Amino acid sequence: MDRRFPGASNVGGPAYRGGMEQRYATSDEGRDVLASVDALRALIQQTGALADADLVAAVGTVEALGRMVDAARVRLAGEVDVRSARDSEDRLSAKFGCRNGVELLERTTRVSAKTINARIRLDKRTRPRMSLTGDELPARFPHVGQALRDGTLGVDATHEITGSLARVEDRADPQQWDAAEATTVAYATGALEEQAGMIPPTFAEVEMHARTWAAYLDQDGPEPDAERATRNRGLTLGTPRDGLVPLRGSLLPEVAAGLQRLLDAHLNPAVRFTPTLDPEDRDETEAWSQDEAVHDPRTNTQKRHDVLAVIIQAAAKATETPTLGGAAPTLVVTVAEDDLHDPTAAARIDDTRVPVSTAHRIACTGAVQKIIHDRTGRIIRLGTPERVFNAHQRRAITARDGGCVIPGCTIPAAWCEIHHVDEHANGGPTHTDNGVLVCWWHHHNLDRSGWDIRMRAGIPVIKAPPWIDRRGTYRPAPNALIRRRPRARPPSG
Repeated sequence: MDRRFPGASNVGGPAYRGGMEQRYATSDEGRDVLASVDALRALIQQTGALADADLVAAVGTVEALGRMVDAARVRLAGEVDVRSARDSEDRLSAKFGCRNGVELLERTTRVSAKTINARIRLDKRTRPRMSLTGDELPARFPHVGQALRDGTLGVDATHEITGSLARVEDRADPQQWDAAEATTVAYATGALEEQAGMIPPTFAEVEMHARTWAAYLDQDGPEPDAERATRNRGLTLGTPRDGLVPLRGSLLPEVAAGLQRLLDAHLNPAVRFTPTLDPEDRDETEAWSQDEAVHDPRTNTQKRHDVLAVIIQAAAKATETPTLGGAAPTLVVTVAEDDLHDPTAAARIDDTRVPVSTAHRIACTGAVQKIIHDRTGRIIRLGTPERVFNAHQRRAITARDGGCVIPGCTIPAAWCEIHHVDEHANGGPTHTDNGVLVCWWHHHNLDRSGWDIRMRAGIPVIKAPPWIDRRGTYRPAPNALIRRRPRARPPSG
């Protein structure tokens, strides 16, 4: 039992819910609700047997019921919050051992605080208000509130309409603002379309309608929006989950546009390479041409992630980047000695678990220090500088390769990592004859992509995956000379 909030541990528990549900079930309203619940259970079990027309009809019926349920959720959450905000010992939340209405609702409903706060906020916007003298005032959004309670307006549309119009409320003409709300609600509920014999709008159309009204009502133009945007800009790295770190945030338009240009520059659709069927038609020593782009299996969202990865690496290596503790921003990878050669083991980057293979691979970049410890946690070895190609070697390899050596890849040399062709862990030297430029994605997926790189007399040669070139021919990789060579122009006339 929580000593700070007596009785809180029982709120929402089986005994509590059972008692409250039994009490409500004995009322007339409760019996009607439970009858609807039983009907829904039967519908769920029989869905597969419904005819097509009945299935579509059921979707509309259940959605209408859901709108009423959502309206009740909003209204009940708002009432709990109001009764829990009273400045007295008679607060509702205190009776159930909770700090406030949100905690009481969290424990009772077992939904997130984010959802509960959204319901409370919506109720505040759509319920009558009280003046300082105790007189009742109209709701901020009376038309929205009425449509919500009638079950003709869903929660998604309600949030969108109130959110869009609330942003311009203090700068709009009151009469126009009221007309905007009434018109938008009529449009969203299909009342206008029914009168005109038109098809009811989708949510996307309602969203556009509400935002168009907001832009029209904003008498001060876009400048206040820009000021709010500046205040609300931000970027947040979340807690690692399932091997990924969620990224949330809002970018200013000029920042988003700049990032989009960088992404666009490296997301051009590639042309699939079609190899010749006759082995005699091509010499094995012929290099990949500049125009031989190959099909990329990544989705656009994955490509954007990978381009962002190399942008971050380029920024970390830039001389203008501020230092941390007198050194360039450096990833610290820790791994137990017994796990160094265990492919199933894990290393850690900060507090996030990653495969040991990832730790070996990223150590090529030069912005990583590997720390090896024993099972007691004692540090027994630090990563050595010989593991990383130095600045002179990088310049030489860059002058030779000119960019990622995988045919069709557009990542420039400044954004690439240097890959040990013969793995350093297997005795491969940190030498220009054993290093090639590859982008972040191709480096991290080289073992799984089907591409293979070898060195012949200090020159990297590339073999494409079998689904691209079934012959398995190694050809000299694209290099700086090929990249600088002007493309042949088609004959005129």
